[in-house]
Amino acid sequence: MNKPMTWIGIDVSKARLDVAAAPSGERLSVPVDELGKLLSWVGKRRPELIVLEATGGYERDAVAALAAKGWAVAVVNPRQVRDFARATGRLAKTDAIDAMVLASFAQLVRPEPRRLRDAEAEALRDVVVRRRQLLDMRKAEKNRLETALSRSCATASSAIWPGSTARSPKPTTISTIRSARAPAGGPTKTC
Repeated sequence: MNKPMTWIGIDVSKARLDVAAAPSGERLSVPVDELGKLLSWVGKRRPELIVLEATGGYERDAVAALAAKGWAVAVVNPRQVRDFARATGRLAKTDAIDAMVLASFAQLVRPEPRRLRDAEAEALRDVVVRRRQLLDMRKAEKNRLETALSRSCATASSAIWPGSTARSPKPTTISTIRSARAPAGGPTKTC
């Protein structure tokens, strides 16, 4: 038995991707930095076409990742989609509704996707993979920095309050620290 055709609409904002599939009505909302979840969700539905609005650049990462997977992706003018929504009587404006309107637009209008040549697709895949690696590295470095700062603060606390351990209470406010240990005019910042 053949799987029914699926069209996907993605409403892109600065922080989130709201996704809808037509005709099933399935929906997903993910942070823009979790493209892996989007790709997994879309991959399970094997869409005929994915439509996004041009949003001044916020859509680029999603388009690149989707196109790198070989899916047909069309980036359309928001005015066209707004006119389509008005013509179909969908005047409400939320991200989830916009995603469903985009999916319906993909299904009924079927805008022309931009096909990438094989060399372009391969180069794009490389860029997307490298970007993901860099984002993962940045996240790991932030975690290392937090850990290092936490350890530095613990070391500094031990130096300020000799004999203290991780379990022994330490002054928790700046005023308590100042009154307990800091000389007049001493430093006002602590870990």
